[in-house]
Amino acid sequence: MSGVTLREKRIRMVAYYFVIPALLFFILLNAYPLITVVWDSFQLINMLNKALSGFAGLSNYVAVLQNENFQAALRHTFVWTLLSVAGEYVFGLITALALNQNIRCRALFRGIIIIPWVVPIVIAGMTWTWMLDPNYGIINYWLVKMGIIAQPYNWLGEMNTALYTVIFVNIWRSFPFYTISLLAGLQSVSKDILEAAAIDGAGVRVRFFQVVLPQLKSISLTIIFIHLIWTAINFDFIWVMTEGGPLYATETLPIQIFRYAMQTYNFGYASALASMMLGFMMTAFLLYYFMSVRKTNR
Repeated sequence: MSGVTLREKRIRMVAYYFVIPALLFFILLNAYPLITVVWDSFQLINMLNKALSGFAGLSNYVAVLQNENFQAALRHTFVWTLLSVAGEYVFGLITALALNQNIRCRALFRGIIIIPWVVPIVIAGMTWTWMLDPNYGIINYWLVKMGIIAQPYNWLGEMNTALYTVIFVNIWRSFPFYTISLLAGLQSVSKDILEAAAIDGAGVRVRFFQVVLPQLKSISLTIIFIHLIWTAINFDFIWVMTEGGPLYATETLPIQIFRYAMQTYNFGYASALASMMLGFMMTAFLLYYFMSVRKTNR
């Protein structure tokens, strides 16, 4: 008995030795920077005024919340996130259903559909910016030729269309991730169940909503939750295409954090806003985790 206990202790020690490097790696690259950001959010840190330093308390948070552009940036973040994720899911589901059919060149189409997702964000953003340019962009050229618009339109330069244009481009780039994930889920749906439903008189629509869609519930919730976080904290796509303009029309909270840190060099404000976003994301994650655990235990 003592031999078995000693052997178990040795196995546990070996396991600890394997875990320690990963734990140290996590602390250095994730935990320490996050703790530093939270700590800095309570400090006066302005690189343009080194004399202004010390403990700030909640003054950084108050200043961020009272910023005249904060509410607009918060609203833009919600619109950007919700519309992007909704559009990505709808287009991903439609293309997944199409690619799940027995069509010719199906393997080729499945390879082509992933191309937007593998294109780097900077390249995709710059390419679409050129294509949407009112002077030489091919998008405006096609729309004018087809008679949809009378003259070229500055899609990224007008306040009422800039945000929705960037959302459209983001949907174009990200929906293949949904396509691949949902396609894998569709292939796991039992054909016997679908055939039994068809024999019972269920039409295509009934089979989709009553049989197929419930089978995709788990994977749908997972990828939607992941993309809600990814999209909410996305910075580079909007910055490459509009830099938050025109006149802050596409400024989201990550863009505002960048302005605080890299343009006004007020790291206290930037850390405060980043900490608020971090707290929101952690709350959303915990809610999702506990809801998943509760469903699993039922």
